[in-house]
Amino acid sequence: MWKLGQSITRHCLPTIARRCFASEAADLLKKTALHDFHVQNGGKMVPFAGWSMPIQYKDSIMESTVNCRENGSLFDVSHMCGLSLKGKDCVPFLEKLVIADVAGLDPGTGTLTVFTNEKGGAIDDSVIAKVNDGHIYLVVNAGCRDKDLAHIEEHMKAYASKGGDVSWQIHDDRSLLALQGPVAATVLQHLTKGEDISKMYFGNFKVLDINGVSCFLTRTGYTGEDGFEISVPSEHAVDLAKAILERSEGKVRLTGLGARDSLRLEAGLCLYGNDMNEHITPVEAGLTWAIGKRRRAEGGFLGAEVILKQVEEGPKTRRVGIVSSGPPARSHSEIQEEKGLENIGEVTSGGFSPCLKKNIAMGYVKSGLHKAGTNVKILVRGKSYDGVVTKMPFVPTKYYRPSS
Repeated sequence: MWKLGQSITRHCLPTIARRCFASEAADLLKKTALHDFHVQNGGKMVPFAGWSMPIQYKDSIMESTVNCRENGSLFDVSHMCGLSLKGKDCVPFLEKLVIADVAGLDPGTGTLTVFTNEKGGAIDDSVIAKVNDGHIYLVVNAGCRDKDLAHIEEHMKAYASKGGDVSWQIHDDRSLLALQGPVAATVLQHLTKGEDISKMYFGNFKVLDINGVSCFLTRTGYTGEDGFEISVPSEHAVDLAKAILERSEGKVRLTGLGARDSLRLEAGLCLYGNDMNEHITPVEAGLTWAIGKRRRAEGGFLGAEVILKQVEEGPKTRRVGIVSSGPPARSHSEIQEEKGLENIGEVTSGGFSPCLKKNIAMGYVKSGLHKAGTNVKILVRGKSYDGVVTKMPFVPTKYYRPSS
């Protein structure tokens, strides 16, 4: 679920620093509970969304990306904001703000959703889990934390003033670890005594003891691989990270933001601030599937009129995947029709795929030119290169689901 700010690779990191944090002094950066642990293990720390975060460790970004898909990765994503909505009206309240059918979720299950504004644009995307009818757990992006919390609080106060029973708890006392890759479940099972996590499927949520500490566990991630996000009390975060690495016998490696970005791009997952923003609707972003059937019939969320009209009639622009020749396309690279005579869109994320060994990108193009196999031109530093619209994900996902 993890999608913050400008796309991060070795090539664009200086741009990020200039764009977002050039004036941000290192001593003002927030540090996660694992900060010193990262440094001790060779983490190269960079400013990101107001935090000091590792972009990579001793491995190259390419090596880390490939190892996640072949073995496993452990990410510190504690900069993201976890919170709980509680009260007997927390479900109908949240449904006023997001596109998901929250009421239709079974306890212990979750989904990706989008917070929308009055015009149907995306304020943020989030993974939510229904603990029970009176408790919803959700995680929002670090770069969107302030605006998200202000948005939720404004509507929560108005809702409560009319007699609605809803409150929140922001989990700043907890850290968030993401364990991803083929060995993730095997490693984690060793640390969860008395719990069979093979019965947890993609999107499922549980509160259970991991390494002897009560944690929130969601089977989800931002890599396209099977994996988990573990919310752990911060005082136990380092011990849990050490236990995971020790149990994996070297297969799971600490992994930074650089590989995280490569992995999510290969999986065709949106990065908020690049591939989604407040002027892009969920339908344009290819997330129509996240709008529950009941929500399509009833609406009731911010921007529903705009969004549901697009569902019925189709949007004017659509998010697509592209494979291209030449140098990798980056954010804001122009997309032209195949003869180069007309601008039809713009790249929002792009880079070289460590696993596929070719250039991949995603962006928005005019409807009608969005179908797989459509030839296009990509402008990179003023020069035109061949590209072709491609189905996503670029690398097949391996989410753990029940057998059919």
